[in-house]
Amino acid sequence: MHLRELRADDAATAARWDAFVDSCPQATFFHKAGWQRIVGEVFKHRTHFLFAERAGVIEGVLPLAQVKSLLFGNSLVSLPFAMYGGIAALSQEAVELLEQEAQTRARRLRVDHLEMRNVGQRHADWPTQDLYVRFRKEIAKEVDANMLAIPRKQRAMVRKGIKNGLRSELDPDIDRFFALYADNVHRHGTPAFPRRYFQALREVFAADCEVLTVVDPTQRPLSSVLSFYFRDEVLPYSAGDELSARELAANDFKYWELMRRACERGVKVFDYGRSKRGTGSFAFKKNWGFEPQALHYEYCLYRRDSIPQNNPSNAKYRLLIETWRKLPIGLANRLGPFIVRNLG
Repeated sequence: MHLRELRADDAATAARWDAFVDSCPQATFFHKAGWQRIVGEVFKHRTHFLFAERAGVIEGVLPLAQVKSLLFGNSLVSLPFAMYGGIAALSQEAVELLEQEAQTRARRLRVDHLEMRNVGQRHADWPTQDLYVRFRKEIAKEVDANMLAIPRKQRAMVRKGIKNGLRSELDPDIDRFFALYADNVHRHGTPAFPRRYFQALREVFAADCEVLTVVDPTQRPLSSVLSFYFRDEVLPYSAGDELSARELAANDFKYWELMRRACERGVKVFDYGRSKRGTGSFAFKKNWGFEPQALHYEYCLYRRDSIPQNNPSNAKYRLLIETWRKLPIGLANRLGPFIVRNLG
């Protein structure tokens, strides 16, 4: 067993990496090699995409990136800007080799902590962030069966969207999505990812990255979602809407349309993604009949005593959130990328 590192310019090895990710049960969309380019080129973070190999056959991968910031500290993360991460491997030997190297690099880089965004628990003795959960559910083979599986009150909201004459469209670019997304996060008082980030997602992941936008009968965009397709799953990753979307049931209709279209193309799992406990997003997904599943974000602490809480739920950011909401959206969109790149 040998430890290797993926170079950003090594297309042949990247293809082997992705072939392994496609076949490894533990791997997720966020283990794909394309994230190395996105994290490195868009956010300028140093990446460490490690893989374990035996006789030319990959047995495990670990995508890592160092996020170094004066505001939020110095960390080695698998993977920043991702819902899931950590080691995906087919053998325990590969797991141990990759984890040992991750800790070696963490110490050499003198980071405050190593963060593994695991789906399942790996280390009972490592501190765990009990903040995020994910929501997943199988998609029925028949469209009507999926409609009937939505709890009654939420199903009524979907039908309201249909009665309002809403339609969904697949966009060739990110224009309508980004306008709705940037407006939405600004209303919530948080910085937006840069436009070039979403553009890079479309370019790197191509047909596996899709934008669906809901419009009213006058063709006015109301709500939009950027989703990933991986194996037999669809994962809505980032979304946005305008103020009238809730009144018109555009958000409920949007996710129904994403599910309907996924069903028609033979997708088997709807991964609603992660949410923080106690948030509106958490409640919304539960109302769709999805049950929360704990995510095991595990930390190895080196130069700090506790897990960092760099998220909007932290009370110390309340004043900053209120201030951000008052900024003109143009200014917020220009300043946001300088902040969000350090959050990961």
